[in-house]
Amino acid sequence: MITRLTPQDAAFYRLESSSNPIHIGSLAIVRNTDGLLDGESPLDYDRLVDLVESRLSLVPRYRRKVREIPFALGRPVWVEDSRFDITYHIRRSALPSPGTDEQLHDLVARLASRPLDQSKPLWEMYLIEGLSEGRSAIFTKTHSALVDGIGALEIGHVILDASPSPRGLADDAWVAPREPTDVELLVGALTHLAAQPREALEVARDASADAFAMIGAAGRAVDSVVSAVRTAAIGAPDSPLNARTSRSRRFDVVRTDLDDYRKIRHRFDCSTNDAILAVVTGALRNWLLSRGEALIESTTLRAVVPMSVYVEGPDRDRLEPASEVSSFLLDLPVGEPNPVMRLSHIAHATEANSKARRGVRARTLVHMAGFAPASLHAMSVRAASTFAEHTFNLVITNAPGPQTPMYIGGARMLEMYPVSPLLRNQASSIGITSYDGRVFYGLNADRDAMADIEVLAAAVHESMEEMLGACA
Repeated sequence: MITRLTPQDAAFYRLESSSNPIHIGSLAIVRNTDGLLDGESPLDYDRLVDLVESRLSLVPRYRRKVREIPFALGRPVWVEDSRFDITYHIRRSALPSPGTDEQLHDLVARLASRPLDQSKPLWEMYLIEGLSEGRSAIFTKTHSALVDGIGALEIGHVILDASPSPRGLADDAWVAPREPTDVELLVGALTHLAAQPREALEVARDASADAFAMIGAAGRAVDSVVSAVRTAAIGAPDSPLNARTSRSRRFDVVRTDLDDYRKIRHRFDCSTNDAILAVVTGALRNWLLSRGEALIESTTLRAVVPMSVYVEGPDRDRLEPASEVSSFLLDLPVGEPNPVMRLSHIAHATEANSKARRGVRARTLVHMAGFAPASLHAMSVRAASTFAEHTFNLVITNAPGPQTPMYIGGARMLEMYPVSPLLRNQASSIGITSYDGRVFYGLNADRDAMADIEVLAAAVHESMEEMLGACA
C-alpha cells in the first residue's frame, strides 16, 4: 500500500537534523521480577517482541518507511517495508545491576540523542533491564512524521492493557509485499499531479525550495487542526532557554501526586491544568534565580502550551480527558514572587484563550482501550512547530494518561514519562503526563546549554511546596 505523506508529515520528515531529531519519546517503568502480584507476569525480550508484533496491525505505519519521489516531484510516500525485521526495531539494553534511576536517565538521554534510521520504519523500542528493585524500563521513540494522533497513533496506545492478561486480537495476516521501484513511484506522482493542478503548480514553482514549500504547506494544514494565537511580530523574552542545541541531551524526571494539584484547584477555584502550569512557572522562576538571572515583577517566559485536555468530572475529584485539544502561547509570570498571583495570571490567560480558540476532537483518541498519552504529546509538538521559533521560549506538553493501573505483557506499569523533542534553538522541553493518581514530568534538555537540569527538577518540588503552603 502506497500513501502520500500529508503536508505536515512531510514537513516533520524534512525538518529533522542531526542536532534536532524530531521524535517523540516515551519512558515506561514496569514491575518485572520483585513483588509481582497475582496475575502479573515478568516481561522479557521475547515476550515484548511477541506482544508488539501481535499489535502492529493496529498501527500499520509502524511497518512502513518513507520513500522520496524521484526529482522531488511531490511529497514523499509511505510504502510497506519488504524487509521489515521487528528485532531491528525492538532492542535490548541493560544497566549494571542494580541500576539506579540516574543511570537510566543517562541512558535515555543518549538514546534520545540519536536520530532514527530513515531507511527503515521510523521507530525504535528498547527493553532496559537491570533496574533496581526488580524493575525494567521500556523506552520508545517514534518520529513525529509517523504519528499524527488521529489517523496514526503512537504504539503505546496498543501495547497497554487494562489487566495483566493481554487482550486477544485476530491473527495478523500481513505478508511483506514487493516495494515499488523508482519508476513506479515517479509514474504515480505524475498521475497524482495531473489530477491535482494546484499541487502541480506549487511543485513547479517551488522546486528549487522544496523544503520551504513543505513547511509552508504544513503550517496551512495544521492551522485547520489547531487553534493558535499567532504573535510572530512580537519576539519572546530573552532567556537562557533559547540557545543553539548540540547533538547530546540530558534527561531528568519528577514525580508528583495528583491529589496535590486537586488541593490547589479546590482552594483557588482553577483548573487542574492551571495548577500544573503554576507549579511549572514557580519551578522555572527558582531555576532562573539559581542562575543569577535578574528578575523583576514583570518578567515572563513565553511557553507554547499545545494541549489543554484536563477536565474535572462531576464530582470535581475525577480527572477526565476533554473533548477537544488545542494550542496557544502563554506568558508565564516568572517574575511574580507571590505564588497565588502567578496562578491568578495563568488562570485568566488560559480562560481568555479558551474563548478564542478552536480545537481538534480527541474524545475517540483518549477513550481508546489501552490509552497512552504519547499520541497527544505528538500532536502537541506538531502544534508547537507552527509558531515562529523566535516567538516562544519553551514547549510544555501536557496530556492525561489512564487513572487506573495498566500492564505491558502482564507487567504492571508503575510510572510513565514523556520525552518531548527539542525544537530548533530550544534548550529544554517539559513533558507532563498523569497516570494512576500521579503526575510525571519528563525534562528533556540540551547537554551543553542545560547542565543544571537537575536543579530544574528539584525546583518543581520546591514550587509545589510553595503552592501547597499558599493553600493553607
